Amino acid sequence: MQKLSIQGGVPLSGEIRVSGAKNAALPILAAALLAESPARVSNLPRLKDVETMLALLERMGVGVSREDGAAVLDARRIAEPFAPYELVKTMRASILALGPLVARFGEARVSLPGGCAIGERPVDLHLKGLEAMGATVGIESGYIHAKASRLRGARIFMDTVTVTGTENLMMAACLAEGETVLENAAREPEVVDLARCLEAMGARIRGQGTDVIVVQGVGRLEGADHSVMPDRIEAGTFLAAAAATRGNVTLTHAPVAALDAVVEKLREAGAEITVSGETLAIRMAGRPRSVSVRTAPYPAFPTDMQAQFLALNTIASGTALVTETIFENRFMHVQELRRLGARIDIEGNTAVVHGVERLNGATVMATDLRASASLVIAGLVAEGETVVDRIYHLDRGYERLEEKLVRLGARVSRVN
Repeated sequence: MQKLSIQGGVPLSGEIRVSGAKNAALPILAAALLAESPARVSNLPRLKDVETMLALLERMGVGVSREDGAAVLDARRIAEPFAPYELVKTMRASILALGPLVARFGEARVSLPGGCAIGERPVDLHLKGLEAMGATVGIESGYIHAKASRLRGARIFMDTVTVTGTENLMMAACLAEGETVLENAAREPEVVDLARCLEAMGARIRGQGTDVIVVQGVGRLEGADHSVMPDRIEAGTFLAAAAATRGNVTLTHAPVAALDAVVEKLREAGAEITVSGETLAIRMAGRPRSVSVRTAPYPAFPTDMQAQFLALNTIASGTALVTETIFENRFMHVQELRRLGARIDIEGNTAVVHGVERLNGATVMATDLRASASLVIAGLVAEGETVVDRIYHLDRGYERLEEKLVRLGARVSRVN
């Protein structure tokens, strides 16, 4: 099993390009199932989750031609509308095949999803939405089985904000008969990027980026050429790492408009941040100040940046409260950060972080994707060597993380 070895204490400095967004790429790849002609998706990040999604589509019979940073997908015919457990178990986003399959082919069998063990992420809103659109839905032997001769437009209220639920139902509604209204919809930039791709394919959508999305169903969609938006979580992770190491880093091809909540908190921590078009530069001249954060759906502070800011707060001056409102089990990285010398108390869904002058290297274990990133940030500032075990979590969501860190001057290597 591969690990990362990090020799800490080096301020990050230099320039890197932000990769394509995992959380936009996965639903956009699933959207290719809706198209009657080949679709091309570019700016694809080289990630394990992307490869899993492409393998899942190939398993269904979709023709997949890989290019450098892109893929051409031909879903004119599929062999079977089936997403097996062995491909779905590692990646929750596999559920995104459900809506497109039912909408276009009238049937789907999709395994109940897996992914990071960060808490309950039920799929009941996906299923209720499809039922409201006329599908017959059941769960048999761990598989969701949905059928419909043709979906019908409906008014669907989601009692909690769900990104994948919004994406699944928005895709399904594109080929439904009549109008579908999604209320309390997710507003995330990745949802907007998916809608942009669907519109290029011929879908009729309005309201994306607000909490009410209206989709007017059409008879067919065609393939389109779409470039995936840059990854705001990767960008935020490098910004947090630069702040923690008191570095000076420039990000190019950055999703500047999607980073407001993160940038605001970094400025509160004492960072100098300048923005020019799609370029964002950060400089942290001294020890960061502690900043309290509370996660909430977009446009508030993202849950996917909680662990990275918790790591930043471990070496900041002062005490911070980090409150997690999205997932109930997303503090598993705390016990590993304590191994490095962090002072953190857990009170319900809040971590109380008392900043210390320094951390000390140790062997730690990654428990989920973003927790892995927090341990890397902590390792970059710790004295001595930090070894991060189980980095397959990192490979699910960060494209060649150690290579980018090395380009910024970090002493990081992948070891067996």
